[in-house]
Amino acid sequence: MSNIINGKEVAKALREGLAARVVELEKIHGRTPNLVVILVGEDPGSVSYVTGKAKAATEIGIRNTTIRRPETITEEELLAIIAELNADADVDGILVQLPLPKHIDEQNVIAAILPEKDVDAFHPCNVGKMWLKQPTVLPCTPKGIIKLLKESGTELSGKNVVVVGRSNIVGQPVSKLLLNENATVTIAHSRTANLKEVTLRADILIVAIGKERFVTADMIKPGAVVIDVGVNRDSRNGKLCGDVDFEEAQHVASKITPVPGGVGPMTIACLMENTVECFERRIVK
Repeated sequence: MSNIINGKEVAKALREGLAARVVELEKIHGRTPNLVVILVGEDPGSVSYVTGKAKAATEIGIRNTTIRRPETITEEELLAIIAELNADADVDGILVQLPLPKHIDEQNVIAAILPEKDVDAFHPCNVGKMWLKQPTVLPCTPKGIIKLLKESGTELSGKNVVVVGRSNIVGQPVSKLLLNENATVTIAHSRTANLKEVTLRADILIVAIGKERFVTADMIKPGAVVIDVGVNRDSRNGKLCGDVDFEEAQHVASKITPVPGGVGPMTIACLMENTVECFERRIVK
């Protein structure tokens, strides 16, 4: 039986550290970090995520506001809201919950947020700085994955890592962060030939492909560390499940993250850390 990497516990410790840090920041600067989240429409998943973010921010002591707008909002109206928040010196972090309605260009919206207030780290300037190893805010889920691996005592330097998934949000950035840790990284995806042969070489396997129980136990090298980023609805029982067949994989892997309770809590905790870091960078200026 493998050791479960408990994301809830690691995230809790991170949030507690941030709460103490926020108290000190308020003593020094006279205010706490301020996060504004924009929610367009009423998608149940998005509403749930935004509610979780607001709860975490409040617990840590981060001021937070959720601006709710109907799905019918125009791109111009949304960009106008972002422009107001950019100009507000009292706002440290701006997050637009994705996905947006199809009539709104997400890339235009992301690019409209000031890089120094971009707590998601999706702005092209922040992405470029990450790839160039320049100081910048880092994307929340990849950042959380690295923290989970380190907190679990997993050695990264010199290890063979396979990342299944090549998205701009998880697959590509986490690969770069792993390269920064001196891992040898292979990015695999839906068109990778002989995927099983590739995944079986992994000392560390990170799966972010968005398909229910896509990676099975026979695709995992015995003793490998498995990080499951997927969040899917299980077609068998309606419950949440990951991209990895957890029930079988846990008997092969040395360490594995569950779904829920693995990467998810770390994503929100790292968003809070990004908000604090954006505040600190702006205050120092």
